[in-house]
This record gives sequence, structure tokens and C-alpha cells, in this order.
Amino acid sequence: MALGSLLPDLSLRPLVESLAEHAVTKPDAQAFTFVDYSSDRDGAKHTLTWGEVWRTTQATAAALRAIAEPGERAALLLPQGLDYLTAMCGAFASQIVAVPLFSPDLPGNADRLIRAYSDAEPAVIVTVRAALPYVEKFLDEHEVPRPRGIVLSDELDPESGAGWELPELSPGDLAYLQYTSGSTSSPAGVEITHGGFAANARQLWRSWNPPEIETCEAVTWLPLFHDMGLITALALPLVHGNHVILADPMSFLMRPIRWMRLLTECPNAYTAGPNFAYDYVAGQANAKSLEGIDLSGVNVCLNGAEPVRPSTLKAFNDAFAPVGLRPGVLRPAYGLAEATVFVSGSFVTNPDPNEPPRQLGVDREALTQGRIVPSGAENAQQLVSCGAPQGQLVAIVDPETRHEQPDGTVGEIWVHGPNVGRGYWGNSERSAETFDAVIEAAAEGVPAGGWMRTGDFGAAHAGELYVTGRIKDLIIVDGRNHYPQDIEVTTEESSPAIRPDYVAAFAIPGEETERLVVVAERNRRVPIAKLDMAEVERAVRAGVNQVHEMSIHEFVLIEPGSLSRTSSGKVARAATRARYLEGDLVRTADRLTR
Repeated sequence: MALGSLLPDLSLRPLVESLAEHAVTKPDAQAFTFVDYSSDRDGAKHTLTWGEVWRTTQATAAALRAIAEPGERAALLLPQGLDYLTAMCGAFASQIVAVPLFSPDLPGNADRLIRAYSDAEPAVIVTVRAALPYVEKFLDEHEVPRPRGIVLSDELDPESGAGWELPELSPGDLAYLQYTSGSTSSPAGVEITHGGFAANARQLWRSWNPPEIETCEAVTWLPLFHDMGLITALALPLVHGNHVILADPMSFLMRPIRWMRLLTECPNAYTAGPNFAYDYVAGQANAKSLEGIDLSGVNVCLNGAEPVRPSTLKAFNDAFAPVGLRPGVLRPAYGLAEATVFVSGSFVTNPDPNEPPRQLGVDREALTQGRIVPSGAENAQQLVSCGAPQGQLVAIVDPETRHEQPDGTVGEIWVHGPNVGRGYWGNSERSAETFDAVIEAAAEGVPAGGWMRTGDFGAAHAGELYVTGRIKDLIIVDGRNHYPQDIEVTTEESSPAIRPDYVAAFAIPGEETERLVVVAERNRRVPIAKLDMAEVERAVRAGVNQVHEMSIHEFVLIEPGSLSRTSSGKVARAATRARYLEGDLVRTADRLTR
């Protein structure tokens, strides 16, 4: 039976209307604060009140409508900051469809920007003066659609839109295109409506139900062009008029402990991040870096966007428990851009912040056969619960027969709810396959149509969702299913010479069955002069053979920084596989033989 339930009283009212109200009811209250570490090592803070946000929103809306018509697209090609948030709000208020992207000078994402920008065919670009040269260079050097105009967000006069009034918006109106990160395919623009954007934010608030909701503050460094970053920094604060503290992703990567210091400043805080970020910041924690940090006021650290690892939960809690972090604050969750972002979270089924997230030991052999069988064996596979949905439904479905599966059986995760996107921009065939799925012989109380296929495998057990992996990434050897993230964890745990979180496992065709290939980055902390390549390979092969009972066809150690990753930081297995087949990997063995 499907998990969750729909909420008849869930409001789909566009959030930009809430913004207009906050400007009246709390005009001087803090809305958005950007902490700029590029100009000040300790962070220079720049804040907009709700009144200021609304005036800038009006000015942006007027500037956009002077160039484009309702329904046309506005590409946001600007860096992380306050202008990004007000540009999104201005697009919402103008009925121009926002396309949250990034400044063209962001390294490593040129191809993705070209594909997403070209697909959206924007009529107007929003940027800032400092990024304008990069935007002009991008337009001049690539065969991409030329906009009719460019709006410089940081040079708008906030009073220039004083007479702008909100048009009549419907929950079904298109608000923005959320381009997927492209971990398994080319980026696609998910059509997110005003109602879907509002529904997902309100589902999150209802799921969490924090104490003293009026004083909650968000702290985030997540990219605003990414679904989790946009919901955390914009959608959630707009619902109740909460304050958000925003930083640039690079500031986190350079000094991850800054994240914890910003949380310390908030007596009632929530935040979100992918699994690797919690691992990363935990690894930087020591007696010196923890001086002055107090996390007793943190209520939720949502962990999503990639598989949640039991080792990460332990490492993060062990690192920060001494400074007040409660064991249930780090909350595993599941979501994807096609559902706006949030689908299910452990705070729904386990709301006590003093109780650790639930984990389930399962029989490894049964899991390869698509069954969840609880096991207390020492070698049991540990799965982390992603809780349950709120205000939407989740069903586990056989992707071939399209019949709902019983508890404990692995199948494709399907989602139904008002937060689900209405399709992919300009791709009706793919939209129908993904967003118009039908459950055959649906059980009583379960809708037959209107389901969104996630492309992820998972299972329901005891009323909770356990995600097992991407369907397209599944490795099938000798008739047994293996999930790449499990093999990747085993690989990195086999040798200190492997860089954690920088491993890709995938299959290539063989004569009788698929063959396993493992590509791993070398850990910089192990000096290359002391690196024993043969020993590293022996350790990895032995570990994978012992834990997963399978052999590696080829193990490839590559240089740091050369593994393919998506724009949101996930391992891009398909891209790594393509580079492996093309012989395009930067192998450590080649460096050692020079």
C-alpha cells in the first residue's frame, strides 16, 4: 500500500503573494542575509528586509516585462547572492518563467550551461554588472539563442517598480524551469508551477513542524540553481516570512566549519545539504575548529540529494555531539527535481530530535534478489530510513508490470502529489513516460493515474521508505543485482589511498554477463612516492570480493580532481563510464611511469 496521504487543506497559493504580505505585515524584519567571505575572511553580512525585498521584486518585475511577455523565459546568469533571490521573486511577480542557472564563469559547468540555456530559449537574461563580461563572452563564443535584452539586477532602482501590482496568478501557472543535474542523462527542464513550489515548501513545514516556527532561521550555502538550494533559501522562508542566512558554495568548500559557525549564531535553525557535505565538515572538526561552536539550537540538518550513508550519520554526530548537536538532528530525506525537491523525510516518522535516525540491517543476498529481509548478521547491509512523505503519496512499483509491490519488495519509487512537476520543457514524449504513469490494478484508495516515475529503486518497510539506488546505475552480474554506491563504499574503505566519496562503480558488457569496473581517485593525503599501486588494487579487489561476492573486471586509480561529477556534486557514473570507454581518464599509473 502506498506510503503517505494527500492533505486536502494544503494551500497551493503562490508564494510571491505571501512575499507581498510580508512587506506589509513585517516590512522591517530581516528577510535575506548574504555572508560574503570573498571580501572578509570572517564574512561581511549584507541584509535585505522584507520591505526591501518586495520593492526590489517590483523593480525587477517591471524591468523584465519591459523586455519579455508572460510565459517567456528569463535566464538567471548571476552568482550566488541577494540579487539571485530577488531576481527569482521578480520573475514570479512578472509572470516571466524563471530559469535558475549560474554565471558563465563558474568552472566545470560550461557544457551544462550551454545545453540548459539553449533548451530554455530565454527572451531575457538577468545578471549583475560584475558578471556581465562573462555573459557577453558566453553569448559571443557559443551558438546559443540571443536574448532581446539583459537586466542588471544590482543596478535597478528599487523605486522604479513602485506602481507594480501582482498579476492574477494561478497555482497551475508555470513559475520556473528546474534543470536537472544530469547524473544519468542530459539536463532536462522540469516545469515547476507556482502551486507546486508552494506545496513543497508547505509539505516540508508540515513534515518538520518545528517549535516556535516564527523564529526559525535557515542557514545554507547550497547553490541556488540547484533544487535543494532554491527550496531551502527561498521557498521555505517565503511561507512564514522567516530569515535566511546565505553563503557561497565556495566559501563552504574552502572552510567548511563556517557552516557550523553560522548555525551557532541562530538559536532556532534549520539547514540542508548532501551527504558528502556532512562527511566533509565532520572530517574538519577538531578541538581548535570547534572553539566557540554551539549547535544546541539546530533543529534539523536535512541530508538528501544523494544516498545517505550510515558512516556519515555516525561521523557527523560523533564530531559535533560535544558542542550540543542532538543525535536526531541529522535527518535523512529523499527527493528529486521532478517533485520540486522534497518527497519523504525521517522527521515524519521519527520527530524526536533526541532519537537517532532509523537504520535497518538487511540480508545482502536477499537484496541482490530484490527483497528487504531484516538481518542482524555482522555482514548485513545497512540501509538508512528516509521516513515517509507528507502531503503526497509514494508507491513501490514493478517498472515492467506497473503493479504496486508489497512491503519488503524492491521496485521503482513512484510519487503522486501537488508538488510534482507538470513535465519536461519541450519534451512531450519523455514527459508522458515520466509524469503520466499509471498503476495497474491499483488498490482501493490508491489513485491509478497521475504518478511520476523517479527512476530510483527502493522498498517500503514498516511504513518507511528505504532507497536502494538508481535504476540506470544498477549493475547486474550473474543474475544478481548490485547497487554501485555499496560497491563504492566498500572500495574506499578498503584502502587509505582511495579518496572518500570519489569512487564510481559501473558495468560494461561482457560475453556472458556484465563486468564490473571501479574507478577511484587517489587520496592526496597518501604521498604518491609511498603509493603501492599493486597493494591498493589487491585490497580493493579483496574487499569487493569478500563483501559483495563478485570480482572486479578492472580497477582504475585516477588523479585527484579528475572524476566526473554533476553540477550538484554527485558522482556522474554515466559520464565516468563514457570516459573510461574512450580512454579519457587521467590514470595515476600513467603519471608514475613518466
